[in-house]
Amino acid sequence: MLIERVDDIAILRMNAGKANAMDRAFLERLGALISECRDARAVIITGYDHFFSAGLALPALIDLDRPAMAEFIDLFSSTMLGVYTLPMPVIAAINGHALAGGCVLALQTDRRIIVDDGIQLGLKEVQLGIGLPALVIETLRAEVPPTSLGPLAREGRVVLPHEALEMDLVHALAQPDDLEARALDNARALIRLPAAAYAQVKRTLRAPVVRAIEATRAEVDITWLDTWFSDEAQTRLREAVARLRG
Repeated sequence: MLIERVDDIAILRMNAGKANAMDRAFLERLGALISECRDARAVIITGYDHFFSAGLALPALIDLDRPAMAEFIDLFSSTMLGVYTLPMPVIAAINGHALAGGCVLALQTDRRIIVDDGIQLGLKEVQLGIGLPALVIETLRAEVPPTSLGPLAREGRVVLPHEALEMDLVHALAQPDDLEARALDNARALIRLPAAAYAQVKRTLRAPVVRAIEATRAEVDITWLDTWFSDEAQTRLREAVARLRG
C-alpha cells in the first residue's frame, strides 16, 4: 500500500495481495497511512487493478481463539474510526468488489464513487452467520437511509452499482477509466470550501455517531464474538475458507 500525491490531494492506494483481504498487517499499514494523510487537503481511497477489498482475510482469522479475535476486531474498528474521523474530505473510489469489511471501509468516507462494471458491494456477514460490530452498525445507520438498513444489514444483501446508487450506499457511478478522474474532480470541488469550516461541520455531524460507537462497542462486540464462534457461523466460515483455499 502506498500514498500518491496530486497537488494537495492524497491518493491512498491499497495494494496488499489478491482482493486486498484484511488481516492484521493490512489494518496496521492502513492505519499508518491514514495518519500520514493528515496534512492533505483531501484523501482518496482506492484499490489496484480490479480489487478494492473483499473484506476480512478469513483464512488468516479462522483459527484464532476468542481473545485473539477480540483483539483483531478491536483493531479493525479502531482503524475504521481513524478513517471516519479524518477532518478533511475523504472519497472512496471503489474500483472493484467491496464486500463485508471492504464495504465498511467505503462507508467511513464522505463520498463514494463506484465503477459501473458489474462489481458487487454489500455486507454479507449475516449470510455467513455472523453479526455486525458496533462500528459497522453505527456508521451504516448514519450513512444510508432507514429503508436501506434492512436489506443491507439484516439480510446481508450484496448489490450491483445501480442498486447501490438507488439505496444511497454510493453517491455516483463512473466508468473504469474515468473513476480516478471523477474522484479527483470531487476532491478538488470539496477543497475549494474553507477547510476549517468543512472540518468543524463534519466533526460535529459525526460526533454523535462516534459517541454511540464508544458507548456500545464493548457490549455489541461481545455479542458479535458470540456469533463468530457459534457452531453455525464456524461451519459456514470454514466452508468459505475451504473455497478460498480451493
